[in-house]
Amino acid sequence: MKNKKMLTSISTIGIVLFACFCFVTVTEAEEYFKPFNVSYDHRALIIDGHRRILISAGIHYPRATPEMWPDLIAKSKEGGADVIETYVFWNGHEPARGQYNFEGRYDLVKFAKLVASKGLYFFLRIGPYACAEWNFGGFPVWLRDIPGIVFRTDNEPFKVEMERFVSKVVNIMRDEKLFSWQGGPIILLQIENEYGNIEGSFGKAGKEYTKWAAGMALSLGAGVPWVMCKQTDAPYDIIDTCNAYYCDGFKPNSPHKPIMWTENWDGWYTQWGERLPHRPVEDLAFAVARFFQRGGSFQNYYMFFGGTNFGRTAGGPLQITSYDYDAPIDEYGLLSEPKWGHLKDLHAALKLCEPALVAADSPTYIKLGPKQEAHVYQLDVRPKLVNLSLSGFSSICSAFLANIDEKKTATVTFQGRTYTLPPWSVSILPDCRNTVYNTAKIGAQTSVKLLDFDLPLVSSLFPSQKLINQDGIFRSSSSWVTAKEPIRVWSNSSFTVQGILEHLNVTKDQSDYLWYSTRIYVSDSDILFWKENDVTPKLTIDGIRDILRVFINGQLIGNTVGHWVKVVQTVQFAPGYNDLTLLSQTVGLQNYGAFLEKDGGGIRGTIKLTGFENGDIDLSKSFWTYQVGLQGEFLEFYSEENDNAEWVELSPDALPSIFTWYKTYFDVPDGTNPIALDLQSMGKGQVWVNGNHIGRYWTQVSPKDGCEQFCDYRGAYSSDKCTTNCGKPTQTLYHVPRSWLRASNNLLVILEETGGNPFAISVKLHSARTICAQVSELHYPPLQKLVNVDVIGQEVSVDNMIPEMHLWCQDGQIISSITFAGFGTPEGSCQNFSQGQCHAPSSMSTVSKACQGKSSCSIKISSSVFGGDPCEGVVKTLAVEARCTSPSSDGFVSSV
Repeated sequence: MKNKKMLTSISTIGIVLFACFCFVTVTEAEEYFKPFNVSYDHRALIIDGHRRILISAGIHYPRATPEMWPDLIAKSKEGGADVIETYVFWNGHEPARGQYNFEGRYDLVKFAKLVASKGLYFFLRIGPYACAEWNFGGFPVWLRDIPGIVFRTDNEPFKVEMERFVSKVVNIMRDEKLFSWQGGPIILLQIENEYGNIEGSFGKAGKEYTKWAAGMALSLGAGVPWVMCKQTDAPYDIIDTCNAYYCDGFKPNSPHKPIMWTENWDGWYTQWGERLPHRPVEDLAFAVARFFQRGGSFQNYYMFFGGTNFGRTAGGPLQITSYDYDAPIDEYGLLSEPKWGHLKDLHAALKLCEPALVAADSPTYIKLGPKQEAHVYQLDVRPKLVNLSLSGFSSICSAFLANIDEKKTATVTFQGRTYTLPPWSVSILPDCRNTVYNTAKIGAQTSVKLLDFDLPLVSSLFPSQKLINQDGIFRSSSSWVTAKEPIRVWSNSSFTVQGILEHLNVTKDQSDYLWYSTRIYVSDSDILFWKENDVTPKLTIDGIRDILRVFINGQLIGNTVGHWVKVVQTVQFAPGYNDLTLLSQTVGLQNYGAFLEKDGGGIRGTIKLTGFENGDIDLSKSFWTYQVGLQGEFLEFYSEENDNAEWVELSPDALPSIFTWYKTYFDVPDGTNPIALDLQSMGKGQVWVNGNHIGRYWTQVSPKDGCEQFCDYRGAYSSDKCTTNCGKPTQTLYHVPRSWLRASNNLLVILEETGGNPFAISVKLHSARTICAQVSELHYPPLQKLVNVDVIGQEVSVDNMIPEMHLWCQDGQIISSITFAGFGTPEGSCQNFSQGQCHAPSSMSTVSKACQGKSSCSIKISSSVFGGDPCEGVVKTLAVEARCTSPSSDGFVSSV
C-alpha cells in the first residue's frame, strides 16, 4: 500500500513535467525552436511564458576541437543539462585589431548551432573579460598598447574598444538568428565578469563603469536578459548572480530578480608544480541541492567539460596545459564517474520537483533539528489543470530535507514519517513523502581511467623516416632527429637600446621568449679582488616573472621561477669581455585582477652586478640587444612544410641538452579512444603534432605533503581539500585530439628547454576500461524511469520502484568480462572488492548473464533475481566490477 501511494504521486509529477516541456520543438530547419521570449520574475527565468528550473553545463568551445563539440554537447544533455554555457574569448576572435577569427576552434556560430540542434538553450557570457585561467583573461595584448587605456574602468579608450567587440558578437548572433525570439537557442547573456571583486580598486570610476557597461549591453537590443556575476550593485535591469563553491545563501540585490548561480566550481584549476584538486561529488551534489532547496532557479557548472589549453592559451601565473578541472566530462571527452552519473541522478530528481518549484513563489521552512531543516514547495491545483481523475484538489508538493551537520547522521520526522539523513546531505522528495535521491548516497558507477600498458611496444610503427638533406637526396634517419636552438641573438630583427624594456612591450606576446644581451668587461684587477677578498660577484634583479634564465658566454648558470620575485644569482666571469645573456619567459599572462594592462612580464626594477672592485655596476642603463622568440619558432621547425632546420640524427646515448628541437613520426591505432602523449621523460618546453600546437609541457613536481589518504566529502570544500598527486609532476599526459591525427606518419616536434630524453616519450590510449558499482536494497529507485513517465494517467509499476544497478561502457565499448560480483554483504571498494559473510552463490553467473557482451545492462537489487535471500533480515548490497573493451581490441602503448 505504501508503494501504491508513492506511484500515484510520482505519476502526477510526470504528467506535469510533460505539460511543461512540450513547448520546445526542434526542427531540421535553421529555426531550431519555435521563436519564444525570455523574461524573468523574482522566482525564475520565464521561457515562453513558463517559469523554468534550469541546469547549465559549462563548455569552453576553444578548449576542444569542433570535432569534439557534438559529443560533448550530447553527453551534457544526457547528463541532465538544459543549457550550455560559455565565455567568449576576445583575444582568440580578434588577434589583431580589426582582424577577426570565427573559424576552427573559434567558430562560435557553429558551436551555438550545435547546441541548438540538440534542443538545448545557450548562455553566452560575452564579458568581454573572461578570466577563465585563459591567457590575459581573454583580452587581446594589442589592447594594452592603445594610448591612455586603462582596462575595466570609466576610461574612454577602453569603453570604445569594449563596446565595439561586444556589439560585434551580438550582431553576429542576431544575423545568424540565434536569439530565442528568432528561433535560436540564446536565452541569456552576460556583460563583464566578477567585476565586483575589483570595482573598489577604481573608486568612483569603477561604479560609473558598471552603470555604463550595463547600459551599453541593454542598448544593443539583444532581446534576452543580461546578467552580471558577483556584482552587488548591478543596475535594476541586470540580474546579479553568484559565483562560488556554495550559493545557497545568495540573494540578488532586488526582490524582483531570480536567484541564479553562474559558476558552481565543481573542481579547481591547477598551476605547474602544484597538487591536483578534486571536489567530491557528494559535496558538489549537496551544494546544488541546497541551492535549489533554498530558492535557486538557475545553476551552471563551471566546468561541465574543462578541456585543454592548446597552444599558448593557458593563463597566468603558471597555469598548466590541462584544464580538466575535475569536471563531470574529463579533458579527453570521457565521462568522469561517479561524478557525471551522480549528478545525472540529481538532475533527474530535480526535474521531478520542477512543477512544485516553479509553482510556489517561495518555500515553507520547517526546522527539523539543531542542524536539520526542510524546505517545502507546494501548490494546490484543480484536477482539470493536470487532467487527473481525482476528487477535490490534488497537491503539487516537493520537499528537500537537509542535514548540515558535518559529522553525524540524523533521524528526523517530517509530515509524520521518519527519514534518516547522512551527514552533510540533502534528501529530495518529489512528492513530499518518498525519497528518490540523497546527495551522499552514490548509486552511479565508477569508471577507472586506464592508460594501456599491457600490449607490446610497437617499434615497427615508427620506421626510419626519409628526410631531404641539403643536396636534395633522400636519406634515412633513426627514430629521432634533432636541431640546436642558438643561445644568442640570431636574426636581423634584433635591436639595441639603452635600458631595460618591459617584456610584453617588446614581444607583443608573439612568443614566450625574450632575449636580453649585453657585454661585461672584467679586468684583471677585478679577478684579483675577488680572489684576495673571497668575494663572489652576483647578478641581482628587483623582480622577474615567470622564468628568467641567465647565460654567461653561452653557458646556462642559473634559473629563477616566480611571480615578480627577486633574483640573486652568483656569476663567474672570465677576464676580458663576457657576454651576459638573459632569457625572460612568460608561462601564461596574468588572467585576473585590476590593472591588467600594467602587469606585463619579464624584468622589473633595477638590475645590477655586485662585488666588483670599483663597486656595483648598474646595468639598468646599459645598452642591451633584444631578440624576440626562438629561431625554431620563427622558422617554424614544427611545420610539416618546413625545410629550414638542419636536422641531424639523435643517438640514443646522447646527453640531455637544453634548448633543443626534436622531431620524429608516429602512428596511432584505429578507433575512437582518446590519445595522449606521455612526456614525463622530458623537462620543460612545447610540443606540436602535425603542425598543431598542443601546448606547453613541464615536469614540475608538486609538494610531497598535503594529499589526504582518504577524502572526506563532509564539510565545506576548498581547493586544498582532497588533493592528489603529491610528490609527482603536475602534468605528464598531454591530449592530442583525434582530429589532428592521421593513421600513420604523424609529425611530432618537441622544443625542450631544460633537457630530457625523447626516446622515452610514448603515445598512450586514454579509456575507461574498468567500471564498478555498489548499490543496496535501501537505495533510491531508478530515477531515469521516473523522469521518463510522460503519458497522462500512466502509473509507475511497483517493479520499477526496486533499486537497480546500471552498468555501461563508454564510446562503443562492450562489457567483456565480470571480474567481481557479490550480492549480500560484499566488502571493500572498486578494484578491491571481496566477498562478505553473506554471499549469493549465483552472483557471478547472474551478473555475467545480464551484462557480458553488452554495452550496458541493468540488474535489480532483489533477492529474487539471485535465486533467493542469502541472509534474511540483513540489508543486501550488490557490488560489481567489470571490464570494458572495444570490439576491435585496439588498446596499445608504444614508444615513439
